[in-house]
Amino acid sequence: MDLMEKLEILSDAAKYDAACTSSGVSRAAPRGGIGSCVTAGLCHSFAADGRCISLLKVLMTNACIYDCKYCVNRRSNDTRRAAFSPRELAQLTIQFYRRNYIEGLFLSSGILKNPDYTCERLIETLSLLRGEYRFGGYIHVKAIPGADDALIRRLGLLADRMSGNIELPSHQSLEKLAPDKTKNSILRPMGFIRSAIAESSAELVRYQSAPRFAPAGQSTQMIIGATPDTDFQILRLTQSLYRKYALKRVFFSAYMPVQSDSLLPSIDTKPPLLREHRLYQADWLLRFYGFEASELLDETHQSFNPLIDPKCNWALNHMEQFPVEVNTAPYELLLRVPGIGVKSAQRIVAARRRTSLDFDGLRRIGVVLKRAQYFLLCKGRAAAGVKITPDSALRALISERDYELAALPGDAPEQLSLFDRVPSRTEVAQCLTGQL
Repeated sequence: MDLMEKLEILSDAAKYDAACTSSGVSRAAPRGGIGSCVTAGLCHSFAADGRCISLLKVLMTNACIYDCKYCVNRRSNDTRRAAFSPRELAQLTIQFYRRNYIEGLFLSSGILKNPDYTCERLIETLSLLRGEYRFGGYIHVKAIPGADDALIRRLGLLADRMSGNIELPSHQSLEKLAPDKTKNSILRPMGFIRSAIAESSAELVRYQSAPRFAPAGQSTQMIIGATPDTDFQILRLTQSLYRKYALKRVFFSAYMPVQSDSLLPSIDTKPPLLREHRLYQADWLLRFYGFEASELLDETHQSFNPLIDPKCNWALNHMEQFPVEVNTAPYELLLRVPGIGVKSAQRIVAARRRTSLDFDGLRRIGVVLKRAQYFLLCKGRAAAGVKITPDSALRALISERDYELAALPGDAPEQLSLFDRVPSRTEVAQCLTGQL
């Protein structure tokens, strides 16, 4: 099998790993080396200054000793197998870089022979890139569950970011769909990486030349829709992972059926893309807006509203806190107003030190008044012509895009009806508020 055939197989097998994340690294190439983490690229990752970085996203091998039912690379799946040698993969990365195709590498692998052996091959690849080829570009590598801590440490000293996929939201789901893996084998490397990053940061304070361990931090990924786990369970786990392991990102991947199995959704099930989108929105609220998972969902309401985003849904369920006076409201409360983001809230706090804000001023600041006007007062007055009520706010908050996505046929079981007409946004809002 030639190199191009291997590349076609192993790049296609890597497409289920999420890689769209900030690199968090601004390192230039070493003297006499090549590659940079700050040069503009095409896609997949982003430099510290916000510019895009293209990545070669590939597996070391798609051969695997595990038989995870949801995975296209599982042991029992009849598919073409391939494997790069460390030298082949290092040369391929450099050739792609020299042709200006990529700025970095996103490297994962199936488990070949055993976790330690697989990890050693990843280390050898990165050692060739960093040492022999003097490559200074961005490298994101997957930590191998079950590998020895000493190998994880060596890998982390060569990479910019590490990630270990938790894959399934609950221990029960993991036992059913990935019987060869254990919760401990996945979480233990994450705990080790967190400790190693903290130690490295402490050493850098004392010694500027100390080696850096995964300077861009670590992330993880969960599959959404392959198991009956609810949004509430997933969000609560996400919050716990951020706090316990100091993760940079938790990625959500809508499940795409790859085989027919009684424990999995049917093969014709569509990926729950809207659900994935809502979880990403909620994740943003946890990280930047001061929300707790228990505020967004609870035991009674365990799924997100498909028609409105989580922040708007929370605001509609807590109308007793609104409207708020924009000139006096604390920063933490401004962040909870639909239509006000982190930058807008910061600008409001800075601007009102010098003057009293009105709705025209808020528009110039960047506030989305189409949403915010139902939750705000300026100088004690509501926006002209706006009636602040839950149902009027709901009508405004249901976006055309979300309504169309939620109304797509085939996304959910359909009740037989004598009527074919799809209800309008206004009718949906009236139903939700009890007017129909």
